[in-house]
Amino acid sequence: MVDALGVAVVGFGWMGRVHTQAYARVGHHYPQLPLRPELLTVAEEVPGRAGEAAERFGFAHATLDWREVAADPRVRAVSVTVPNFLHREVGVAMAEAGKHLWIEKPVGLTGADTRAVADAVAGAGVQGTVGFNYRNAPAVEAARDLIADGEIGTVTHARIRLFSDYAAHPDSALTWRYERARGGSGVLGDLASHGADLARFLAGDISSLIADTAVFVPERARPAGATAGHARALGGEPGPVENEDWVGCLLRFASGARGVLEACRVSVGEQNSYGFEVHGTRGAVFWDFRRMNELAVSRGTAYQDQPVSTVFVGPGDGEYAAFQPGAANAMGYDDLKVIEAYRFLRSVAEGRPYGTTLADAVRAAAVLDAMVASAESRTWVDLPPGPVSG
Repeated sequence: MVDALGVAVVGFGWMGRVHTQAYARVGHHYPQLPLRPELLTVAEEVPGRAGEAAERFGFAHATLDWREVAADPRVRAVSVTVPNFLHREVGVAMAEAGKHLWIEKPVGLTGADTRAVADAVAGAGVQGTVGFNYRNAPAVEAARDLIADGEIGTVTHARIRLFSDYAAHPDSALTWRYERARGGSGVLGDLASHGADLARFLAGDISSLIADTAVFVPERARPAGATAGHARALGGEPGPVENEDWVGCLLRFASGARGVLEACRVSVGEQNSYGFEVHGTRGAVFWDFRRMNELAVSRGTAYQDQPVSTVFVGPGDGEYAAFQPGAANAMGYDDLKVIEAYRFLRSVAEGRPYGTTLADAVRAAAVLDAMVASAESRTWVDLPPGPVSG
């Protein structure tokens, strides 16, 4: 028997739409799921946007005030896809109201914000899932299995990159993303948070790091009204960019391995150039998000001149079988969020966590806080030990 689960989406920009579409599709890919998400309420403070979303996607109710969602006993699970500065307030309120929480990273402006949401989720006894979607790619899960099985030997070093051009245009609007008070960090929270999660997911806990940051586009024009995505603003009053465009970081892992994490939001010529290289004593594995369903793998006993093979992931890898019947049939970005929705709903159904949790978010936030502290002090910063969830 399939039970209906009342869900709400708070914040309806691009990511709110992605969450909504994931709820709509999850039953098609996972018919065994004992919960059927029922779209009850969409909350968005920009006038007209919630009503339009309700009409387009079938929400029963639309509101300007997210507090109505917290007060509604019919809503049992909530997606929080609001701007960063609202994550703590909305996330804590929803958890304290007994709502299961699917919240986007970086779960606030600081590690303290993330811990507050995590504590609220734990205190309320609800489930909490975080939007670190790249680890949901079947190829990434296959890479983790390959590494854990010793196929490339002992990990020696890794490189994680996240380059994008979404903020490269000088006319990009000065939205909340570029303000400390509302966006917190810049590319750290937006992209490097994914990098920190991938680094831990693949190579284990990070024990220390040293980082540097830079702003390459110091001024942007203020928009005349509400924006969505990465809008441009022509002729607006210029204002300062208050957070970083670029971060580069050296990592030391608890295992003794070394790593490099670099992220940039103003990389001209780079569109979603995200990926990793993990090297071991007997081989290496490489992944590029733009070729999401492939791994490049080198393994064997040659050590020198050892070839690299392209491996297409298939039904035996991660959640691939829920989407495609055979290897080399492509999956896409939105599929990763369907996987995330499934693991969130499975967590709710079974009362135990699946996929990324608030504990993962807390660890990633600690890495980001350490990067900020290191960039300010220009020194190595140690991190306390912590577990990696699967």
